[in-house]
Amino acid sequence: MIRKTRLFTPGPTPLLPAAQFAMAAADIHHRTPEFRALYQRVLDQLKIFVGTKNDVLLLASSGTGAMEASVSNLTSPGDRVLVLSAGKFGERWEALTKAFGCVVDVVKAPNGQTFRLEDVRSSLKPETRAVFMQATESSTGARHDVKGVAELLRSANSDALLVVDAITGLGTTHFDIDAWGVDILIGGSQKAVMIPPGLAYLSVSDRAWAAMETSKNPRYYFDLRKERKNAQKGESAYTPAVALIAAMGAALDYIAAQGGGDLAAGRKALVDNAETCAAMTRAAVEALGLKLFAPDAPSAAATAILPPAGVDSGVIVKELKLRFAAIVTNGQGEMKGQIFRIAHIGFFDYMDTIAILAALEQVAASALNLPGFEFGKAVAAAQKVYAERTARKVEPALEAVGAR
Repeated sequence: MIRKTRLFTPGPTPLLPAAQFAMAAADIHHRTPEFRALYQRVLDQLKIFVGTKNDVLLLASSGTGAMEASVSNLTSPGDRVLVLSAGKFGERWEALTKAFGCVVDVVKAPNGQTFRLEDVRSSLKPETRAVFMQATESSTGARHDVKGVAELLRSANSDALLVVDAITGLGTTHFDIDAWGVDILIGGSQKAVMIPPGLAYLSVSDRAWAAMETSKNPRYYFDLRKERKNAQKGESAYTPAVALIAAMGAALDYIAAQGGGDLAAGRKALVDNAETCAAMTRAAVEALGLKLFAPDAPSAAATAILPPAGVDSGVIVKELKLRFAAIVTNGQGEMKGQIFRIAHIGFFDYMDTIAILAALEQVAASALNLPGFEFGKAVAAAQKVYAERTARKVEPALEAVGAR
């Protein structure tokens, strides 16, 4: 049979066709009224997509660029910060804050788990300048309690800024960042907005802007104050990724269309879609007799799955690619060979989810030797979840033909 390549990875995610067309047509100079109008529209749309009244900025970088910007703009050498780390991207916060000379306290949770709020509270100090965390840890498939951490900071009367890497959280988790008091929230283009890598975006609170006036770490390209000043004129401080910005505008229009033209409603639909696909996958995995890696705090961005005992997860990853051109991800770092991950973020739907689960059944039948395996068990479990989560009242049929 022919094979059609499909990404089931938590980034880059499958590309939205309308965004690809917008990129191809983006023959526009960035210092023109036409581009300024596009840029300002996208910035305004991003505010709605993030769900904030705060400034939202765009950077021509990967999400890690926005992570670095949040550290360099908010801290000074010697500042004490708190990092919540439970996977490869929590470790990235550790490395970034240390690179900029911060004194770093760390609350760690085992891979696949999330932090105890009591541990966060006990590690918070009066002089803590900022708290850095992930909304979801895509390396493990775990979701963290951003709201709980934000409430903890308020209840402790802490002045610490809260910085959240939501690169895989946006579009898969419902946030109310202004009400919670999140000072910086970071997103990336290759995730829920369904376009290629190369853009990072971040919301910045008034408290964060004030903190930048006293921070002493060096920054040049990633000087957020410079970006804010230029954004007010509909421009970027430096050469923008014009084609990607056009693609983002098309993607945000598409998301709005999913909500009947309302971008906030479309954002909710996008999150609900990811939650449904993730719930379908978890049910199917358990029906197969496999175990979830993050069962107590599962994210909707990606589901991390343990292979059967004695099986390297790379075998499953390779089989899915060789037989079906379905690209899923192995574990990262020390988790390589220990887990595989199936994504649900962005341009995935019911049909995609059923397809990857049916392919996983085929791999299980030929390569995993699972006790009690039967074709259809995983797909049936997923179907049941979908039916339950999308059930709606059907209007009764008209009783009389003459009523037409």
